[in-house]
Amino acid sequence: MQATAYTYDAQTRSGSVLLDDGTPLEFDTAAFDAGGLRLLRPGQRVRIEVEGEGESRHIALVTLQTL
Repeated sequence: MQATAYTYDAQTRSGSVLLDDGTPLEFDTAAFDAGGLRLLRPGQRVRIEVEGEGESRHIALVTLQTL
């Protein structure tokens, strides 16, 4: 799934993305580390993997979107 980086805290390596429908979704340190990134800037297009449904829905991986 694709999204746009919205916030990112370099100290905690966590933040949030906006899905293409405008829905915000937060990611934690584990999801950021799973993608192998070192830095993320708001506005960057990213690829995410989402697990769970409803209240347990969470991002499992964040990485840069490549064509």
